[in-house]
Amino acid sequence: MHALTTAAATAAPRWRRAVLALAVSLALAGCQTAASTSQQAARPQAAAVQVAALPALPTPAAAVPGSELALAPQGSALRRAHAAIVVDAATGAVLHEEDADSLRYPASLTKMMTLYLLFDALSEGRVRTDTPLVISAKAASQPPARIGLKAGGNLTVSQAIQALAVKSANDVAIAVAENLGGSESAFAAQMTAKARSLGMRHTRFVNASGLPDPRQVTTARDMAILSRALKSRHASRASAFTARSFTYEGRSFQATNNLLGRVAGVDGIKTGYIRDSGYNLAASAHRGGRSVIAVVFGGESEGARDRQVTELIEQYL
Repeated sequence: MHALTTAAATAAPRWRRAVLALAVSLALAGCQTAASTSQQAARPQAAAVQVAALPALPTPAAAVPGSELALAPQGSALRRAHAAIVVDAATGAVLHEEDADSLRYPASLTKMMTLYLLFDALSEGRVRTDTPLVISAKAASQPPARIGLKAGGNLTVSQAIQALAVKSANDVAIAVAENLGGSESAFAAQMTAKARSLGMRHTRFVNASGLPDPRQVTTARDMAILSRALKSRHASRASAFTARSFTYEGRSFQATNNLLGRVAGVDGIKTGYIRDSGYNLAASAHRGGRSVIAVVFGGESEGARDRQVTELIEQYL
């Protein structure tokens, strides 16, 4: 192309040569500008991921890129299938893993992200612990587990934190989503965006509670990332996960995490169950200056899940 341009310029009169040179110069400048604009558009996205990501939770080289998993078809997660991971809570080093990158249904582990965004709102001053959350008819109509919210009533942010961390209340999860996001679907989009910013490449949220939806998927590794983020970035509020009961309007609710007070050092975090997921648990434990996070999916029963997590904690802590 350069040879043809040079030959044409030599044969043409001087004024034509000048016009041709100007045209070539403008064309080259346009190409460079387009390339530069494309590179600049790509840089902020990459930088955002690098800045937001937590310290290493190594991802196997064979893992499918997150963009593909994010578009996984409905029903792509395995039903009631076992998966597990244990990580050092301080460094993120993986100590044990089994199918840690295979898609699973999060069930009520979803509420860890609901709480994460609520903690963000507190830290940013958008709400206070005494801010009232208005209860919609949709929130009040959610199936168990719930604390019995009534449409038109309200509860405080502090009460919502307790209800989510201790009882795993579905009605409260919807109330939080609607009050912070305007709608549950809008809040779920924020949840997925936050997941990406934390490095959770294989997770998609479509609701705030974890109630059944085949589009809502995650992995054991991603839930370990979220567990670490909750314990490190919102450390001042992590005591909510250690509570073994709370009271709302005269009723007492017991913690769903059976390991609290039974396994030395366990200080959270969250249980989950729907028929398609089996029994899930993300647990954190601390002893003698060392902390680990263990995540198990697909337990055959509540007791079996608790035994598996206990064994992993005892082995790696």
